[in-house]
Amino acid sequence: MVFSVVLVHGLRTSATMWRAQVEALEAAGHQAIAVDLPGHGTRMDTRFTLASAVDTIAAAVDSAAHPTLLCGFSLGGYTSIHYAGSGARPIVGLIAASCGTQPSRVVLDAWRVAARVIHRLPDRGLALNNWAVRAVVKDPAYSDDVLRGGVALEVMDDALRELRALHPVTSLQRIDVPVTLVNGTLDHFRLQERRYLAAAPNARLLHVPGATHMVSVTKPTEFTRILLDTLAQLP
Repeated sequence: MVFSVVLVHGLRTSATMWRAQVEALEAAGHQAIAVDLPGHGTRMDTRFTLASAVDTIAAAVDSAAHPTLLCGFSLGGYTSIHYAGSGARPIVGLIAASCGTQPSRVVLDAWRVAARVIHRLPDRGLALNNWAVRAVVKDPAYSDDVLRGGVALEVMDDALRELRALHPVTSLQRIDVPVTLVNGTLDHFRLQERRYLAAAPNARLLHVPGATHMVSVTKPTEFTRILLDTLAQLP
């Protein structure tokens, strides 16, 4: 069966981070739709809000030519869980990667303070961000994928503020399609993954050994295999 897959990127990145997955999906005959969230990639001049992020996902799902699997990473994972739990246009499955911790207002506000400090640097923190990406994503082809769409430095405050409104566990309780939770074994965002797993009526939890937070680019082959295997198991 042919599916459409909507791919939703993480904070500060863009649709270009999904290059390997887009190529694999299209080679397998599926439709890949990688979006840019507001404030990111081709839409850096647009303010990020939770509502506009959900609208972006909804527009992508509406444009799909086939039954749709929604796949989100980090910020994209949080917003995808929120979308799937809202009762919007039906999807046939959800992959939520690297978002296994309930956003805490205290932690989010601490990050906002840190981001404001970094933004005082002459380049607004661009060199620091790029160094961090290349330090984590060892393969230059994949670190280039992360950076190719531009670095959304100005979106941090808006995105971190908006994340305070999310309640992933509550959203997961409302999702009746198959849910696949994917976390790297070295990911610091997996603290409440078992709570997530228990919340969703039809969920499984998969770990990618040796992967850090950026699981789809630090272990792209393994992540892509999970993506294709998930599609093969959909009814």
